[in-house]
Amino acid sequence: MRPNHYDNADVIVVGVSRSAKTPICLYLAMHFFVRAANFPLTGEDLDGEQLPPFLRDKVERVVGLHINPERLHAIRQKRRPDSPYSALQTCRQEVRRADEIFKLSGVPIYDTSTTSVEEIAVQIVKKMDLLH
Repeated sequence: MRPNHYDNADVIVVGVSRSAKTPICLYLAMHFFVRAANFPLTGEDLDGEQLPPFLRDKVERVVGLHINPERLHAIRQKRRPDSPYSALQTCRQEVRRADEIFKLSGVPIYDTSTTSVEEIAVQIVKKMDLLH
């Protein structure tokens, strides 16, 4: 959560809470030796129409994660059952806003709803030419 550390990342994975940011970053680091960071879009970040200010000058290294709202709801229900955080309406709203931010920012979007962490990591490495 320290913006100055994002300068060292080869790729910055951005998405809503529970969209598989951390597992994808770990896979990228462990299997491809990619310096991967992640940033969760929450609260104020989702209220805007752009990436957070400190990510805008790094947009060429940012990838967005999409997840089906119903899938996100099921995942969050296991973490915090019947809470505002896991409510289907909250999930729909957060995913819609995140997708809008990604599209307006022009970042590549990867769907974690049914695609494995491994497959997404490989797609990111290929798309961003991160093989060392």
